[in-house]
Amino acid sequence: MTAPVTEAVRRRVTVRGTVQGVGFRPFVHRLATDLALAGFVSNTASGVLIEVEGPPDGVARFCDRLATQPPPLAAVIGVGVEDLPVTGADDAFTIRSTDRSPGRTLLPPDTAACDDCLRELADPADRRHRHPFVTCTHCGPRFTIATGMPYDRAVTTMTGFPMCPACAREYGDPGDRRFHAQPVACPDCGPRLRLVPAAGSGVRPARDADAPAVARALLTAGRIVAVKGLGGYHLACDAMNARAVDTLRARKERGGKPFAVMCADLDAVRRVAVPSSAELAALTSPRRPIVLLRRRAGQNPLAPGICPGSPHLGVMLPYTPLHTLLFGLPGDPPGPRVLVMTSGNRSGEPIVTDDEEALTRLAGLADAWLAHDRPIASPCDDSLLRVRPDGTEQVLRRSRGYVPRPLRLPVAVRPALAVGGDLKNALCVGEGDQAWFGPHIGDMGELTTLAAARRAESQMRRLTGVSPELVAADRHPGYHSARWARRRAAQLTGRTPVFVQHHHAHIASAMAEHSLVGTTPVIGVAFDGTGYGDDGTVWGGEILLADYAGFRRFARLTPAPLPGGDAGVANPCRLALARLWAAGVRWDPDLPCVTACPPEELTLLERQLARGVACVATSSMGRLFDAVSSLAGVCHRARYEAQAALELEAAAASAWDADGSAYTFGIAAGAFDPAPVLSALVADLRRGTPAPVLAARFHRGVARAVTEFCLRARQDVGLGTVALSGGVFANALLEEECARLLGGAGFTVLRHGEVPPNDGGLALGQLVVAAHERQEE
Repeated sequence: MTAPVTEAVRRRVTVRGTVQGVGFRPFVHRLATDLALAGFVSNTASGVLIEVEGPPDGVARFCDRLATQPPPLAAVIGVGVEDLPVTGADDAFTIRSTDRSPGRTLLPPDTAACDDCLRELADPADRRHRHPFVTCTHCGPRFTIATGMPYDRAVTTMTGFPMCPACAREYGDPGDRRFHAQPVACPDCGPRLRLVPAAGSGVRPARDADAPAVARALLTAGRIVAVKGLGGYHLACDAMNARAVDTLRARKERGGKPFAVMCADLDAVRRVAVPSSAELAALTSPRRPIVLLRRRAGQNPLAPGICPGSPHLGVMLPYTPLHTLLFGLPGDPPGPRVLVMTSGNRSGEPIVTDDEEALTRLAGLADAWLAHDRPIASPCDDSLLRVRPDGTEQVLRRSRGYVPRPLRLPVAVRPALAVGGDLKNALCVGEGDQAWFGPHIGDMGELTTLAAARRAESQMRRLTGVSPELVAADRHPGYHSARWARRRAAQLTGRTPVFVQHHHAHIASAMAEHSLVGTTPVIGVAFDGTGYGDDGTVWGGEILLADYAGFRRFARLTPAPLPGGDAGVANPCRLALARLWAAGVRWDPDLPCVTACPPEELTLLERQLARGVACVATSSMGRLFDAVSSLAGVCHRARYEAQAALELEAAAASAWDADGSAYTFGIAAGAFDPAPVLSALVADLRRGTPAPVLAARFHRGVARAVTEFCLRARQDVGLGTVALSGGVFANALLEEECARLLGGAGFTVLRHGEVPPNDGGLALGQLVVAAHERQEE
C-alpha cells in the first residue's frame, strides 16, 4: 500500500530584532537544509525575510527553532508568519542579496573575540595566526564600524579593505562561520598595526606583528602606551608599577579617581580581587564590561595608586585580539599581567578615536601609540557595572557591549530625541515601542564633548532610522545640553523642546525600564547630587508620587544652604559646616570638618551663610552624604566627583556587620530633617566612636527614613510600588538596605538594571515623559 503524500505548505516569515551581522542568514540556511525545505532568506531594512516550503511538520519545526534557538549574538523580538500559495519548489534553499527597501533593523553591539577566533590567533598553523583583527559572525566590532544600515560591508569602515580571494571565499560560503561577517579580513588584506613613538622618547617605531611586542616591552619598562581599541583609545601602563601608575595619574590630572584595570586572564583577576561566581559570569560575558570587584586584602600586588580610598576595583578582561597580543601568546617574552586601561582622553574631554587627533590630544600623556588604520565610526567607552548579592546587575555606565541594543518601551512614543543631562551624558532616541541609548559621552562642559554629542546624535539617527518629531531635555536653564536641545529642536522640528524636571525623569526612567505602563503612580525615591527644582532651588532628596504624565512632591530632605553653588561641591568640609549651621549645631574646634578649614576660611564661610551670599538652598541627599563624610572625618576635599560619598560608603561597609544601629531623622509632614542625625553623630564623635561605625549608622538611618515615608505614602494614597533612582543609588549599601526594608514592608521595589540609576539613564525618562506630554496636547 502506498503511503499518502503529505501536502506541502509555504510560509513567509519575517524576523525582527538584532538579526543582521550575527550569522542569522547562514543559521537559517543550515536549519532549512537540515529539514529538507525549499525557499530563500534575505536581509531587509526591517530585519530578515524568509520564504520556506515543505512538509507541514518540517515548516512548523523550522518556525519554532527560529525564535528559540537563534545564533549567540542574535536577539529576536518578533516573528511574523504568513501563509502563501505553494509553488511546488523542490530546489535548494538559497541566500539572496540584501533587500534595501525602507524599514528598520537592529544593529548588534560590539562583542568580545570568541574562543574560535582566539584559537586561530594562537595557532601558528592558521593563516590568521597573530592577526590582531581576527573576527567572525559570532564576535568583534559592529556598532563602532557601522556607518549606515542595512548592515553590509559597504556601510562599514571596512569598506576600504578589499577582501583577498581566501577571505572572499569564506565570506561567500554559507557553511563558513565568516559568511557575511562584515569585518572579515586576514594579514593579507586587513587593517595594519603601527607603533608610533613620542618625539624624543627613544622608542623605535614598529609595524604589524612587531608592534604588540614593542608595546609590551614598553609597558614592562614602566612606560605609558596609548592603545587603540574598538571604540577609542586607552592609556595603558603596568598596574603593578607604582611609578608608572603615579606618572599616568599626574599626566592625566586625574586626582584620586580610581583607575580601571585589564587582567590578562582569570588567574590574574583572582590575584588582585575576590570575584563571586556571578561577577565572573559578568566579566566573561561577550559584553566584557568593567565589573566592580572587592579588592583582595593583604599582599595585593597592585600599585597603591590604582584605587586609593576604595575597597572596590574596576576589572575587565581582554576583549579584542589586539589586547590578547598585548599581553602575549604562549612563548612570547613576558610582560605585565595586569594593565591600567583608562579612557584615552584628557580630564573632562571625550574619548579619542581619530589617529591623527590622538597624536596631538594625547601628546604629553603617552610615550607611544599602538594604532591601526581601521577607522572608528562611533566612539564607545567601556561599560561599567556592579553585581548585587542576589546576582542581578546594576549598570553604572552603559556603552560598549550594550549600545545600540534597544530597550522595549511600555508606552508607544512618537519619534523623539532626548538629550539627557550635563553629567554622564548619554542621549536616547525612540519610536513606537523601542528606545535606543547612544554611547556614554561624559560631562557636557567642554566644546569637544558637545561636538561628540552632536556626532553621537547624528550616528544614532542614521543607524536607527528615527527622525525626531520632538526633542526632550532637562529643565535646568543653565545646562549646556538644554541649550543644545533648543537648537536641535528648532532644526529638526521647528518647535521648542519639552523640558522635563530632572527627578521626574529619573523615576520615569526606572518605570520604563521595568515596563510599567504608567497609569498608576509609583512612590519615586529620587536621590542625587544636583537637579533643578521647580521652585528654582537645588533638589536631590525627593520622594515623589509620579507617573509619566506628572508628579507630586510628597516629601523632601530639609534644605540647607549650598555655599558657592556647584563650585562648592569640591569642599565637603564646607558642606558639613553649612549643614551644621542650618541644624543649629555649633562649629566647635574638635569637629573634623572645622579642623579641616583654616580660620580665615571659617570666618568667610560664616559671613557667607549669615548673609546668604552665593548660597542656594538644596535638598540634595548627595550633598548630605558629602557633608557627613567630612563631619565623620573621612573626606574633607574632593578631587573627583562623588569622592566623599564613595569613601563614606567604603567606611560604612567595613563596619556594616559590626554595628546594626541607625541614626534617626526628624520626621514631619513633607520633610525629613537631618538635624537629629547630625547632633547624634557629633555626640558619637565625642565618645570616640570610629568613623566606619558613624558611616554605617548614617546609611541605615537614611534607609529607615525612606521606608518611613514610603509607608506614609502608602497609607495616604494606597500606592505599593517604590522606584529607587538617582546617582545616590549607585551606593550599594544604601540601595540594598532600602530594598531590604521596603521589601520587608510589603512593597514592590523597582531598582535599575541595564539603565544606569545616575544621569546616564536620564534620557530614557525624558523620552517617555515628553512623548506622553505631547500625546496629551
